[in-house]
Amino acid sequence: MNTITRPTEAQKRSTGCLPAGLFARVYDPFLWLAERRGLRTHRGEVLAEARGLTLEIGSGTGLNLPHYPRSLEGLVLAEPDAAMRARLQYRLQDLKQPASVSDAVAERLPFADGTFDTVVSTLVLCTVDDPRLALREIGRVLTPDGQLLFIEHVRAGSRARAHWQDRLASPWCAFAGGCRCNRPTLTLMAECGFEFDVSEAAWRGMPAIVKPLAYGRAEYVGKT
Repeated sequence: MNTITRPTEAQKRSTGCLPAGLFARVYDPFLWLAERRGLRTHRGEVLAEARGLTLEIGSGTGLNLPHYPRSLEGLVLAEPDAAMRARLQYRLQDLKQPASVSDAVAERLPFADGTFDTVVSTLVLCTVDDPRLALREIGRVLTPDGQLLFIEHVRAGSRARAHWQDRLASPWCAFAGGCRCNRPTLTLMAECGFEFDVSEAAWRGMPAIVKPLAYGRAEYVGKT
């Protein structure tokens, strides 16, 4: 598997107010309550739709791994942060899930056009430095009938909550490893040529500034 080694959004998220490597150690405990209160169920619902050759960007510590269908043609896990990737590889070995691991970043995917039937993004598009470039790369590597499966927290529709997301964006970004709590991810997806079926949920077990949670399936129809 071709890989690249460059400073990445995931490496940057580990160097906010947390020492390098600490973010990877606290990531699973931080999400523990949210997983128990619905996020795990959403992962299962969304990832049941994965098919063919599948790429997951920003795989983190591998929380999605138990939810992938065994019928996949192949699974590529892209995680640029070394500390996260070490935990991902450990979990991969423990689950005996056949997959290859890449250190590719979402904005520069080292794969040919039209390679993947499915791309998966869960809680990733909030952290990338250039979400439009990442979305264009996803569109590029998808087959013509490919799909993007996603779970992302998005900018609130409530004016009051969006106001606080804007006010707290900088401290939250430093605390949460580069996460942008006010990013309008669904709007960006539409602007970058994706059409999608989406559901929203009140991401239980997490702070109000990272709600709501949007999840679903998208198809790349080209730049609008």
